[in-house]
Amino acid sequence: MRLLIVEDEKRLARSLAAGLTAEGYAVDVVHDGPEGLHRASEGAYDLLVLDIMLPGMNGYRVCAALRAAGNDVPILMLTAKDGEYDEAEGLDTGADDYLTKPFSYVVLVARVKALLRRRGRTALPVLTVGPLSIDQGARTVRRGDAEVPLTTKEFAVLEQLALRAGDVVSKLDILEHVWDFAYEGDPNIVEVYVSALRRKLGAATIQTVRGAGYRMVPGA
Repeated sequence: MRLLIVEDEKRLARSLAAGLTAEGYAVDVVHDGPEGLHRASEGAYDLLVLDIMLPGMNGYRVCAALRAAGNDVPILMLTAKDGEYDEAEGLDTGADDYLTKPFSYVVLVARVKALLRRRGRTALPVLTVGPLSIDQGARTVRRGDAEVPLTTKEFAVLEQLALRAGDVVSKLDILEHVWDFAYEGDPNIVEVYVSALRRKLGAATIQTVRGAGYRMVPGA
């Protein structure tokens, strides 16, 4: 899953990004309101962590603009303010949750997971592809009755393939959803993780479609 952090305190933004990346998410970071609105409007994000006090355009306006455009991405607002009217204003503009600085990182992660679970209720919280059960909330995979241990990145790659099981998913699509937009490494890193998944899940589980990408085979 891919998250966007819009936070002008760069040290805090880096810390949050590092922590959420360790949790298995792909995380992008920007530091002002206009760029945050642009990224959130153009990118396929699963959740937005949005500071209120931002240069160029505050978080209230970013949130309101996204909702006015029909963008229903879950939004967790961050602020140094602590008045109930500030919270009410944030929620009135369309935010889904609200966290006051300073906050516990553990609490932030719990809020993020809760918002993602809440959104997942409109789809299937557990993806079933052939003999595989992929629990997006618990981030676990079972083949029949046996759990298959995966690293956070392996799970994220598998999740992208499972969400579009039967369809071809390009290497670029996987890179955009699993690695952040600042990734400048070798795009063949995707092949490394697909190979690892084949070893753990069975070689027939993921097909290579030459020149196009990868396809997860429902009946494998």
